[in-house]
Amino acid sequence: MTHAKALPSYLVKRYQGWKANTYEANASWYRKLGEGQHPRAMVISCCDSRVHATELFGVDQGEFFMHRNIANIVPPYQPDGGQHGTSAAIEYGVTALKVAHLIVMGHSACGGVQGCIDMCEGNAPSLEEKESFVGRWVDVLRPAYAKVAEISDPAEKARELEKVAVLESIANLMTFPFIKERVEQGDLSLHGLWHNIAEGGLEAYDPATGDFKQV
Repeated sequence: MTHAKALPSYLVKRYQGWKANTYEANASWYRKLGEGQHPRAMVISCCDSRVHATELFGVDQGEFFMHRNIANIVPPYQPDGGQHGTSAAIEYGVTALKVAHLIVMGHSACGGVQGCIDMCEGNAPSLEEKESFVGRWVDVLRPAYAKVAEISDPAEKARELEKVAVLESIANLMTFPFIKERVEQGDLSLHGLWHNIAEGGLEAYDPATGDFKQV
């Protein structure tokens, strides 16, 4: 393997600092984690470098089973024998780890959501190309875009689609038979969140009102 390079020195130093301080101060806890994981919740969030669910909730390692992808999308159940990373993570979290809560968390200024808007409005020809992995992935959001297409203000449209996309993902979760069964049995609850990065805000979907409300 000639293409892989050595880890950047700044990351090496950061790891060594973590190992000497955080790990050494909690070595017994990490050894316990090494024996297996028992998270109570699974979080599906965006790959965006500014989004950290563990930091928002102040959770320790082992508490959240995490999956991150472009625009925190959950595709519909599609058992076609293909390679489905997000669906595989969901299957493992729900059937193997048996998490009690499954959270989909969107966020402000989401590049994936904006990409969907640009594509749907004919402003992103590169995403329309069949070779675009991002374009084909955010195709999942096209039905959600139809619900915000008439909003004239670009910022308002993006923010609304970020929230509608969370609800579309929750609806898609219910197309998975093993999720539908556990939800109906009361063993699993689904939750929708939207995080305002700039303001540090967190809104949760309230099924009673059909709106996102500040936590």
